[in-house]
Amino acid sequence: MFPALFIEEIMKKKHLYIAAGIIRNSNEKIFITERPDGTHMAGFWEFPGGKLETSEKPEEALVRELEEEVGIIVTECELFHCVEHEFDERHVTIYFYIVSAWNNEPYGREGQRSRWIDQNDLVAEEFPPANRIIVDMLKHK
Repeated sequence: MFPALFIEEIMKKKHLYIAAGIIRNSNEKIFITERPDGTHMAGFWEFPGGKLETSEKPEEALVRELEEEVGIIVTECELFHCVEHEFDERHVTIYFYIVSAWNNEPYGREGQRSRWIDQNDLVAEEFPPANRIIVDMLKHK
């Protein structure tokens, strides 16, 4: 079990719930975006997505966020893994979905850099710490 002091510290932190899409095409290439300057973890690559709104389910947030952020309409997705991560100032729960079908071509709709990368060429250290386990899982799948 966790020590009481650890649990007390977690309770004081802001808790964010996030849905992220691992947009993967039939060639095993994954679409990633770069976190823009002025944001938490700026400069790291990420699987696009964003925060859940009040009473929104993770899959609903995923669909909404991917349309807003990269311009796609998700038609098929499946929960891949859920990650809990502690930062100094916040606690995050991230729901990672494999997005296997969508309408439109993804792009950095908010001006962020984006690219397709072979799943085997992903580099964990180029992603925020909370994403690194996902990168490792994808590379060893």
